[in-house]
Amino acid sequence: MGNGFTGVAIGGNPDHLVFYVSRNDFWRLKSAHDETYPLVLSRIALEFPSLEGASYQVDQRLYDATTTGLFEKGDRRLSMETFLAATEDVLVVNLKSEGKEPVEGKVVLNQAEPDVRFRDTREEGTTPEGIRYLSREYNDTSVEIPTKAAAAMWAKVAEDGSFTLEPGKSLTVIAAFSSDFKSDDCLRTAINKSKSVVLNKLRKAHEDWWKEYWEKSYVSIPDPDIERQYYVSLYGMACCSRDPDFPPPLFGTWITQEPPWWMADYHLNYNFMAPFYGLYSANRLEQADTYDAPILASIPIGEFYSDKVCGIPGGIMLPVGIGPLGIETTRWSDYMEKNHGDWRENGNIEAGGMFWGQKSNSAYAVVNLSMRFYHSWDKDYAAKVYPFVKGVATFWENYLTKEGDRYVIYNDAIHEGTVGTMNPIASLGLVRMVFDTASDMSELLGVDEDKRSVWKERRSHLAEFPLQERDGKTVFRYTERGVDWWPDNTLGLQQVYPAGQVGLASDPELLQVAWNTVDVMRRWKDFNGTNSFFPAAVRIGYPADSIYTHLKEYSLHTYGNGFQKDNPHGDENWSTVPNTINEMMCMGHQGIVRLFQGWPKDKDASFHRIRVEGAFLVSSAIKGGTIGEVTLLSEKGRDLTMLNPWPGRSVIIATPDRGTISAQGDTIRIKTVPGGTYRFN
Repeated sequence: MGNGFTGVAIGGNPDHLVFYVSRNDFWRLKSAHDETYPLVLSRIALEFPSLEGASYQVDQRLYDATTTGLFEKGDRRLSMETFLAATEDVLVVNLKSEGKEPVEGKVVLNQAEPDVRFRDTREEGTTPEGIRYLSREYNDTSVEIPTKAAAAMWAKVAEDGSFTLEPGKSLTVIAAFSSDFKSDDCLRTAINKSKSVVLNKLRKAHEDWWKEYWEKSYVSIPDPDIERQYYVSLYGMACCSRDPDFPPPLFGTWITQEPPWWMADYHLNYNFMAPFYGLYSANRLEQADTYDAPILASIPIGEFYSDKVCGIPGGIMLPVGIGPLGIETTRWSDYMEKNHGDWRENGNIEAGGMFWGQKSNSAYAVVNLSMRFYHSWDKDYAAKVYPFVKGVATFWENYLTKEGDRYVIYNDAIHEGTVGTMNPIASLGLVRMVFDTASDMSELLGVDEDKRSVWKERRSHLAEFPLQERDGKTVFRYTERGVDWWPDNTLGLQQVYPAGQVGLASDPELLQVAWNTVDVMRRWKDFNGTNSFFPAAVRIGYPADSIYTHLKEYSLHTYGNGFQKDNPHGDENWSTVPNTINEMMCMGHQGIVRLFQGWPKDKDASFHRIRVEGAFLVSSAIKGGTIGEVTLLSEKGRDLTMLNPWPGRSVIIATPDRGTISAQGDTIRIKTVPGGTYRFN
């Protein structure tokens, strides 16, 4: 459960249910590797001794974000309904005895079990009204930014938290949460909120928020397993990604132990970016925009390394890990020197920053900014993120080496630790994307015309993607000099997705190479790259039936929370199914809107308000292999190029400004007006 700010995970057994509470904005914050990570705020325990060994069923309803539970043993039957309010930091747990025998219980608000290496400050107690409370903070000189969070819980129970539910009777437990990033006194705020909740109003606001969330866009497809994974993924991102200053860490908001695996930081060589990929086409911009804050806050870090390591002032070059509020999570520390001093060898650590030889982290950080920009053409958004994009473009315009009539990349790494390789293919794709994005943003904003010409010149002369022969086919090579292939990951296809530099409008020979690479790689359940492999396959026209079959297999290879099985990297694959399905149904790549071009023609399906590049919101359906009416909303009034959904016949278009018009040919091109709705038949 989650509301985008607070997360609650349920664990334990029927006789001892545990609600683990954590928050996006509650971290230990110090720029040192292994010393910065998100924290557990508290635990709420519901103890039912008489239900030891009981049968149980717990279900998560996605449409209204409500969790239900049923626990039975003999004549005792306990039902539970709980939700974490979408509009307040409040958890509501309703318990009801539905059997013939009473159920004895106890509710306890517990402190979290901390990382024993670091000392925190705690407070807990009970108010005269019976509200139990606790707070936890890091505020001494061992951290750079103090953090504090609090929880308060109220229920009509005995002083020690015990209660008895007679048959037919109910109990409601209310818990409220806050942090000092949200309140001047988070403990007082949590206490006051827990005793002032109006349940019917809270529930109504909660249901209204989720109703509006699901209406932003939706799809209907014939396979229940794929469709389930589609909506579970979007549900998960709604639950953990709404705080504009604190996006979800590696495992979403749900931290249950300290320290979490990988320190759960914002890892910049794809992990942090990947969960957001599907949000742009799914029209969930509120969830997507949380990505930006730590990226923008890292500008001073990137400027330091660009100057210190590469002698490029004004550029941005980022290490592999950052945290919120300008914290650098992989900064070399005494702990690292003692335990991993050998990591300094071979250029993995530069100027105290952990790079593993990769110069591409900041370029990768632009991916989501670029997607957001091209899907919305929002001028205010461009103005907000342009300083970062410009800094990354500035780094690369100066870092590239001119050789003859081309620019090349030296001393970069395609994979962590492959220090010193030349022209890694991921960087070649990402740098192209950076130059394109910086140029288009600067043009929209009317700034840096002189820089724009430099970026376009560098981009047009950047080295071509390296190739090789493999399994009798011409495929992409991971680098021009150095690593040629890797047994896992999809770095050899990153120039296709997410960099977006190869697609159906690309040169046919290049497109065939991309097709061959997908065919040889076959990384449909990759440990690192599934989230990019599927959309890359769609982008280059790999057979739709094959993609659909593999997507089905992938959807069955997930846990109940939507995480990929056997993958320790958390929420990174929540984008895989939504992003792939949206691209299959409605692709807006390379300036051309394509309807169902990547979809199996024998499968009926529909979609509503998929967002594509150009700031267009599109709806349509396919039945019996025939595409139905297409509705398109143009937010910004940009020129539209759309592949004719009905090849060989003219298209009738109902427009908001010119009445009904017709278009012929394989490609439809029309000018649109801002806010205008267009219908194509």
